[in-house]
Amino acid sequence: MNDPFRLDGKVALITGGARGIGLAIAQRFAGAGARLVLTARSLSPEAEAALAQTGAEWDFVPGDARDAQTPDRVVAFAAQRFGGLDILVNNAGVASHGDTPEFDDERLELILSTNVAQVFRFCRAAVPHMRERGESAILNIGSVSGFIANIPQNQTAYNASKAAVHMMTKSLASEFAAEGIRVNAVAPGYIDTDMTRGGFENPDWDPVWRRMTPMGRYGQPDEVATAVQFLCSPAAAYITGAVLPIDGGYLTR
Repeated sequence: MNDPFRLDGKVALITGGARGIGLAIAQRFAGAGARLVLTARSLSPEAEAALAQTGAEWDFVPGDARDAQTPDRVVAFAAQRFGGLDILVNNAGVASHGDTPEFDDERLELILSTNVAQVFRFCRAAVPHMRERGESAILNIGSVSGFIANIPQNQTAYNASKAAVHMMTKSLASEFAAEGIRVNAVAPGYIDTDMTRGGFENPDWDPVWRRMTPMGRYGQPDEVATAVQFLCSPAAAYITGAVLPIDGGYLTR
């Protein structure tokens, strides 16, 4: 019997794939037999070495997640480089905390353009190529912040952006299910990455975050990556429109 979690020969594009959760997803996909195109502003020597060790076919396209032209350019490269596109993982994102009255338009635009507009643009660019492939998958990285108002930090704009990703996921899943394009999301809680490490070091935030997480620890990037692999694999062939929390139980409280 074939392993339903394998991705042999699949072409996968991962945004924000140069570090943290994105790099962990790339490594997981590589181990499952996928061919990869990663995009981010830059690729560190450490990330390049980690990818080289997988032995997979992969390529990197530098791109600014806020540039409206980036999605079309990167998707076209991936389709040309490997002859099509089977999987899109929208992982690139930014977070910013702050009290709403002091939250300026520059920070608001950064969050909405990166977390919402670019996710839409990458999906829009990918769908025509996926239609040619038949069975394919889009996976968006949402957040528990799309379900709840976090404490103790205020982050209304970020929360709203992730709620938008969740609804975009459901809407796209409904729109393209009949064409064999599955669209799902994961909603990580507090995962040990560069983006969240500053919060872990905050003496006011860290105790609250841990207390609100029943499992009592922070997640690791690979724990998100394994769930992403499942949702993008044939093992999840009858799953679309789902938003899967990966949060150590955070949403139970």
